[in-house]
Amino acid sequence: MKPIVWLASFPKSGNTWFRTFLTNFLRNADAPANINDLDGAPIASARTMVDEAIGYDTGELTFDEVDRLRPDAYRHFAREAKETPYMKVHDAYTFLPDGQPLFPPDATQCALYFLRNPLDVCVSFAHHSGLEQFDDIIRRMNDPDSAFCKADVAEPNQLRQRLLSWSDHATSWVDAPNQRVLPMRYEDMKQQPEATFGAAIRFLGLPDDPARIKKAIEFSRFDELRKQEEKSGFDEKLAKAKSFFRKGETGSWREALTAEQVARVVADHTAAMRRFGYLDESGRPIY
Repeated sequence: MKPIVWLASFPKSGNTWFRTFLTNFLRNADAPANINDLDGAPIASARTMVDEAIGYDTGELTFDEVDRLRPDAYRHFAREAKETPYMKVHDAYTFLPDGQPLFPPDATQCALYFLRNPLDVCVSFAHHSGLEQFDDIIRRMNDPDSAFCKADVAEPNQLRQRLLSWSDHATSWVDAPNQRVLPMRYEDMKQQPEATFGAAIRFLGLPDDPARIKKAIEFSRFDELRKQEEKSGFDEKLAKAKSFFRKGETGSWREALTAEQVARVVADHTAAMRRFGYLDESGRPIY
């Protein structure tokens, strides 16, 4: 068995950026990796992967029935893997009615959890969704029933993914029982890249080679990712979005959101924002 490393995040929090870095680090090549050919396993919600693992068409099952089968699908995937699977996941860390976690500890090596200031997540998520309606995204980020692919009108290529609220998503992973989890803030990845990416490499038990880490960071610079997308497109971009790699900045919320919208996000997520360092002692947003 090759236990799974979960690369978990709320959408638009740095997951794809880290996967690009990890691919560049693992390959240690002389040129940047192609963003449409990243190493790692399929996303945890990939319908075909789960169908192949359980030998059944999940399109014939309810959402809850599929969820009950997913832990065994991940165990099967880990048993069959020849190399460590690095699996992207947007689902929150949830539990089935029998108390079993959706992501089984016995098929898990560890998890990296990518955090980003929810004010910036709001702006980036809106552009990613092609909506640019910040009020809708603010409501969605505070909805305990928020989920991807939950409509019954079509059978998407991904399974339902329960996101919960932004706060509950973050704490579900960081506080996941019986799991080794390393939280990684987007802002630290931007401001202290060598220290932050280096800590992840050591957490994963990969070679602690500063020169190799530095080269992988350089090959994963945002302008490189955006250049590749402009030239060849990016398979993970939603059809409604203008681009996937839009700005990659911190603090863009300061120009995009109104004072009322900022206040709503802070009110919705005060406890988690304080815990993860996104509010100062006076309750003002940081970054």
